[in-house]
Amino acid sequence: MYEDQIRELLRDFKRGEISLEEVLRRLRLLPFEVLEEAMIDHHRALRKGIPEVIFGEGKSPEQISRIVERMVAAGENVLVTRLGEDKAAELLRRFPEAEYNPTARTLTLKVHEVKEQGKGEILVVSAGTSDLPVAEEAAVTAEMMGNRVGKLYDVGVSGIHRVLHHAERLMKANVLVVVAGMEGALPSVVAGLVSRPVIAVPTSVGYGASFGGLAALLAMLNSCASNVAVVNIDNGFGAGYIASLINR
Repeated sequence: MYEDQIRELLRDFKRGEISLEEVLRRLRLLPFEVLEEAMIDHHRALRKGIPEVIFGEGKSPEQISRIVERMVAAGENVLVTRLGEDKAAELLRRFPEAEYNPTARTLTLKVHEVKEQGKGEILVVSAGTSDLPVAEEAAVTAEMMGNRVGKLYDVGVSGIHRVLHHAERLMKANVLVVVAGMEGALPSVVAGLVSRPVIAVPTSVGYGASFGGLAALLAMLNSCASNVAVVNIDNGFGAGYIASLINR
């Protein structure tokens, strides 16, 4: 529940449009709601400005559905991450108003319009097309958290003229999320061009010696560009979340 929803609830009570019992019933859900297999943190939107996000991997469609139903009943927008196509198909049958992004593996359901809170553009940059699942996860996350999001894809250092061609656009972004696998060089290149925070996201894309993204992770952690911060391997959600906080 958001602060403006609480204000509206109290205004409705003051006008006599709802009972005290109804006010108390809704407020009781603020801390959390206990289901058989989950505790839904309805208070998170009020406490942190961003509602709880559902991690879809490892959960059954039935478990996810029960959580989604309770979040919708509480008036919260829904973001499910790491959701495979089979589970998504089942959830879309139950929630036809939801939208599934197969590249990002995210499902979103908007109970209300997302209020724009960002002060500028978050630009999501990917080194290669193989990095798109992680880049799209970051983009969807940032969009659902109230940001204007731009995308600049397949501009890796193997053809460095591609990213240099967009130098002006890079410099205009307020926050940049730069996603790369292989040797993970792109965030350092971008950070050397801009004065804004660059959130580097290593991906598990690469050949044997990339060690499932560990090589890119270590390269990004060792960047000589001082405006680079690094999230975990394939963590597009975390990058989008942190970019959103910075952009506010």
